[in-house]
Amino acid sequence: MTNDEVDAGTSGTFDVGGEFTVTRLGFGAMRLTGPGIVGPPADEAAARGVLRRAVELGVEFVDTADSYGPGVSERLIGAELGPDDDHVLVASKAGLLRNADGDWIAHGDPDFLRNQVLCSRDRLGVETIDLYQLHRPDPDVPFADSVHAFAELRDEGFVEHVGLSNVSVDQLDEAREVVEVATVQNRYNVGDRSAEPVLEACEDAGIGFLPWYPLGGGDVAGASVLEAVAAAHDATPRQVALAWLLDHSPVTVPIPGTSSPAHLAENVAAAGLSLTADERARLDAIDPQ
Repeated sequence: MTNDEVDAGTSGTFDVGGEFTVTRLGFGAMRLTGPGIVGPPADEAAARGVLRRAVELGVEFVDTADSYGPGVSERLIGAELGPDDDHVLVASKAGLLRNADGDWIAHGDPDFLRNQVLCSRDRLGVETIDLYQLHRPDPDVPFADSVHAFAELRDEGFVEHVGLSNVSVDQLDEAREVVEVATVQNRYNVGDRSAEPVLEACEDAGIGFLPWYPLGGGDVAGASVLEAVAAAHDATPRQVALAWLLDHSPVTVPIPGTSSPAHLAENVAAAGLSLTADERARLDAIDPQ
């Protein structure tokens, strides 16, 4: 299976918020920033080139966050994607800080979130952000307060759709009492299915599920099974892991990230990999970590 045989649309589409149709293989823009997700990339033109190539290959969903850089990923996307790319949904997130030591710090204060959406709009160069997500619930701020802030941002036209990230089923239910939730982004892959109940809740409600860390850093449980299935398709284990995510549920929109054009092409090509019933059963039987 060569990396230029298919595009990101081969695996079908999903309607985000019931109205914005995107191909189901997205792109995570976290790795467009500098080392450790802090600072600018060593080669900004190359980073923008990867983003442009993703769109050329059929990617219609790009995910970022205000904390990637911080601000760097959003700025690169705003500089590269223009009016001709209005078929591409750009999703960003707020509510998580990245400090110089590399720590992630939840910050869900409504005033902070309102400030961050203004920064995100400015960097992305848009009046209304397609999809804005609460990056992580803040244990020091009532969850409902953070969600109400996002609901107000939608009502005021700053964002079109609201999403959540790193939430439980109970938190998803609570948020849906406040605002229509278009997507949920939780850690999930063939070797880590701790968010399966959340995925099932999203399926029941028709909510998009964006599995982050979809390749498990390339080191997931069941490596021998992935390798065996990959060999049968002249593919890579990474491609099989992505194909499983696409096959596992119709609401999944994986968002693998990379700064490498070669890895990007490999990831996109996974959208054209068709698993047999036996292969699906073997992959489903992997004991998650």
